[in-house]
Amino acid sequence: MATMTAAQRREQARFAYDAFLRECPTNQLLARLSDKWVSLVVSALAGHDGPMRYSDLGRKIAGVSQKMLTQTLRSLERDGIVARTVTPAVPVRVEYELTDLGRSLSGLLLAVKDWAEAHMDEVAEARDSYDARESDEARAAS
Repeated sequence: MATMTAAQRREQARFAYDAFLRECPTNQLLARLSDKWVSLVVSALAGHDGPMRYSDLGRKIAGVSQKMLTQTLRSLERDGIVARTVTPAVPVRVEYELTDLGRSLSGLLLAVKDWAEAHMDEVAEARDSYDARESDEARAAS
């Protein structure tokens, strides 16, 4: 095994991904993946057998606007997480499904969604407790 000089190690380190660095592409990818609409779109597609139409996704994901759904699907398609298939018909049929890369991500995002659903009551209690403490401290300080 060849040894590397300090200069070679520095050069190699420049190209290593480090999500803690703002300019690193992995930092930007984490920012995208942490978006709630990304999580909900990937979870919706993962929980459905086969591809989904745009309108089905819009109905499944309460509160998402057409603009946000379109932007989210385009970014996921660009990142290789979602595949878009257009079938010529009247009207044109557009379907979305997870790619292999998207399926590898879906388990993580489904786990986060499931955790949120399972622990929401505990989080709500913690928030109430925190808010009560903050309110007591604010009254005591005034």
